[in-house]
Amino acid sequence: MNRTAHLTLAALVLVLGACTSPDAPIAAADAGTAAGAGAGTNPHAPPMMSVSDVQAQGTGGDVEAISLLGRPLLASEITAPLDAETLAERRRLLAEAEAAYDDDPRDVDHIIWYGRRLAYLGSYRDAIAVYTRGVMTTQQDRHRLLRHRGHRWISLRQFDRAVADLNIAWAMARPLEDRVEADGLPNASGTPTSTTKGNILYHLGLAYFLQGDFERALDAYLECLELSRWNDDMLVATTHWTCMTLRRLGRFEEAAALLEPIGPDTEVIENGAYRDLALMRKGLLDPEDVLAEGDDGIQNATAAFGVAHWDLTEGRPDQARAIMARIVEGPAWPAFGFLAAEAELARGIPGSSEPPGD
Repeated sequence: MNRTAHLTLAALVLVLGACTSPDAPIAAADAGTAAGAGAGTNPHAPPMMSVSDVQAQGTGGDVEAISLLGRPLLASEITAPLDAETLAERRRLLAEAEAAYDDDPRDVDHIIWYGRRLAYLGSYRDAIAVYTRGVMTTQQDRHRLLRHRGHRWISLRQFDRAVADLNIAWAMARPLEDRVEADGLPNASGTPTSTTKGNILYHLGLAYFLQGDFERALDAYLECLELSRWNDDMLVATTHWTCMTLRRLGRFEEAAALLEPIGPDTEVIENGAYRDLALMRKGLLDPEDVLAEGDDGIQNATAAFGVAHWDLTEGRPDQARAIMARIVEGPAWPAFGFLAAEAELARGIPGSSEPPGD
């Protein structure tokens, strides 16, 4: 399907979203996840239960999604690592965002921050419902709403829906001036490191990558790369995914050339794992150094998948598969490295002696 066809699908999703109840996408998420919609999953795998199935058994009140491998994914796994002070602060900020939203539910910033604060506590399905109501009720900055809804469709393993939202968001945003996007969870320096247009393309590339559509992923990442050179954090992140995509397409020399601007003196605030993976590919760090785990589950999953993908494209599929299997045993299921490992295992690792999904 070409970019025009995807835009047609995206426009249809947008129109349908405006004609249905705010909870319709949540029901659709149940059905789509159970069917593995857009996931590139193993067609021979047994049918997976939906979120509704799990909840009907009385054991799934905390379930946000079902993984591509059939595992219930819990909101409590996101909040469990937080200390009491951080958890209380996130709940306080959510209450503030909800009050602002209730005061003016058509204000785009209020909609976005309410959805983001919900998501930071693991309530992705509720966040999607908030963004959907926003798409239905406002004409202002819809591309920003679709950017955030697209991200959370990815979290729920709804890659087709993410592609639809993010394509139409890019069509809307492309002629506009780019602007820095405020961080919901500020880094140590309090300095935002990404932009609205960059985030649309970055997540669009990720959605395609997770589908195994590496040609379209590359198109999105190359456009994103042009918007990522204004700071090193965005540069190392976009370079990482572009490099992996090129290697999956057999374009190894181009992938290596992308790493040229990144070195040990590249200063990053929050994307240390992506920088270290670039240094590993350049032979300046050993994989064991990159795999050394810290306290951040997201960074750990990011680093581990980067090493696993390197092994995969260097002809070590069983070694790659072993690392990916360890990633998906952990709790950091919203992490992009976790998502990518899950998608690869569900499709089956090329050349691995193990069957898909095991």
